Parts: sequence; structure tokens; C-alpha cells
Amino acid sequence: QVQLTESGGGLVQAGGSLRLSCVASGLIFSRNTMGWFRQAPGKEREFVAAISWSDSITYYADSVKGRFTISRDNAKNTVYLQMNSLKPEDTAVYYCAATSLVVIVKSRHQYPYWGQGTQVTVSS
Repeated sequence: QVQLTESGGGLVQAGGSLRLSCVASGLIFSRNTMGWFRQAPGKEREFVAAISWSDSITYYADSVKGRFTISRDNAKNTVYLQMNSLKPEDTAVYYCAATSLVVIVKSRHQYPYWGQGTQVTVSS
């Protein structure tokens, strides 16, 4: 079955950096658009970034544009989220997700496969 496993979360001071990784198995990784979402306590899960499978086009939420970078390594079945200049409001559980759709989608309902999440905490 499909498994997505995130890692790389942790506690960091404001202004710091973290790199999240998500390793996928059980699917043809190179044929899946990959997304990162996050969910803070008491809030809905929100879109952060996505990268298409066909030509590695990327798309970001306005709140992270210029600070976060999504990338993928198809040889390693891994998608990354490099997070720089972190802010306390970036604190959340971060999830990676996969969809076979060719285009980038921001709706969580379009992603059938999800990881278990990794906690990112940014202290002020």
C-alpha cells in the first residue's frame, strides 16, 4: 500500500531553518504531484506548497513564498521542503501528500494519500 513518511521536524528559533523530507513507497513517485500541507492547533489543514510530476512546476501559498522551497528527487522517491526565515506562525504539524493529478492542486481533497505528519515548532 501507499506510504508517505515525513521527517525533519523539530523546535527552532524564529529566523532559523529546517528541511522536511517525505519518502514515498507503494506508488509511482515520478508520476505523482506532491504537496505539503500544515495544520496548526484549532485550525484547518492548509496548503503550503506543491510540485508537479510532469515538469516539476512549483506553487506556494502566499504566506511562505520566498521563504520555503519545495523540491523532489525522483531517484530517491523523496520530496523536500526547505523552510528558511521561520516565524512563530509557521508552527504546525506538516504533512506531505500525493496525487496522480498532472496539474498542481491546492485543495487537500484532491490528495488521496497522506503521511502521518511531523511537528514544527518555531519559538519567538
